[in-house]
Amino acid sequence: MLKSIWRLSMETEPQSQPQLVFRDLGIIEYGAAWDYQEEQFNRLVEFKRDLAGKEFPTQYLIFCEHPHVYTLGKSGDESNLLIREDFLKKIEATYFKTNRGGDITYHGPGQIVGYPIVDLESLGIGLKQYVTLLEDAIVELLQFYGITATRMNGATGVWLDVDHPVKARKICAIGVRSSRYITMHGFALNVNTNLDYFTYINPCGFESKGVSSMEKELGKPMDMDQIKDELREILMQKFLTTGSPVKS
Repeated sequence: MLKSIWRLSMETEPQSQPQLVFRDLGIIEYGAAWDYQEEQFNRLVEFKRDLAGKEFPTQYLIFCEHPHVYTLGKSGDESNLLIREDFLKKIEATYFKTNRGGDITYHGPGQIVGYPIVDLESLGIGLKQYVTLLEDAIVELLQFYGITATRMNGATGVWLDVDHPVKARKICAIGVRSSRYITMHGFALNVNTNLDYFTYINPCGFESKGVSSMEKELGKPMDMDQIKDELREILMQKFLTTGSPVKS
């Protein structure tokens, strides 16, 4: 049933049930990916407004990787970027202020960045439940590889050793935007990520918390394509089986 509603090309016609379209954009500049998100996001907002909730619009699950980039959430503190513009150029990184939630984070090669652009109302998922869904999907994936992960009280994302005052570290960051129950932005899972780039920021605004990756935890590089496939399966299943109708 799950496979039957996937589409690997863009769909623009209304559907009689929620349809999720998966797209892997590969390695793409952050600005270009943001423009692509905005295009699909705005299309869904307008589509939903015109249809007045009578039919389900097509929705998207986008994966990609970015060249080195730091992004700051709309309520983030710029002082959490610990380097100046000249050093950004030296390490071949860029910097964007965004309209997502959360503080500062890093994106780069070897990291799976996920941008679900979905209508939470049609899927029967509230915003808080949606963030939990993303966290649970990452936790489930990591458990399959023998990595014990969980959520942290008072902080979004997926963490390791959350109760340890020194060892607590983040392996997946989450920051989203929502309007009319439609989402954009999403999560960033460190798979084979160069963690040195996190030393130039206070990740997600935390000065005393570390970061990790699947490669670091398991002691070997991971197969990105395999992990993408597994994570896609988990996310699609959770989107289509979680929640109950959400009232406007």
